Amino acid sequence: MTDHDTTLLPTLYPVGIVRSGLLRKEDCPLQGDEGAPEAWVEIDEKFSEGLKGLKAGQSVILLTWFHLANRETLACYPRNEIHAPHVGVFTTRSPDRPNPIGLHRVKILDIANGKLKVYPLEALNGTLVIDIKPVLSAEES
Repeated sequence: MTDHDTTLLPTLYPVGIVRSGLLRKEDCPLQGDEGAPEAWVEIDEKFSEGLKGLKAGQSVILLTWFHLANRETLACYPRNEIHAPHVGVFTTRSPDRPNPIGLHRVKILDIANGKLKVYPLEALNGTLVIDIKPVLSAEES
């Protein structure tokens, strides 16, 4: 598949940034439910109106950009199990991938002054947030 023109790719606009106690990749749990802490997401002022209608207690999906990821990775060990066979990166949740987009289901704990306090979030301090989407399910957990 080589008939695409990358000059037509849209520009991503970060809507916010993660403020977390996770400062090194080695500090991050593999998934949020494996010990990830609370964190704040600071929303850029020009996007703050987009927070209207969000409420504490609501679950949302954060889409992030893993800025320290290796974008050349196409195969990896699932869950860092070096004795397992290598698999294609698209079968894993590895942050190292051609387009290092993170997907995080979190609960909003608080909303204050253009910031969301969320839990659990396994993203590093300084990670860009590229979008926030509501969880669409009958069950809010």
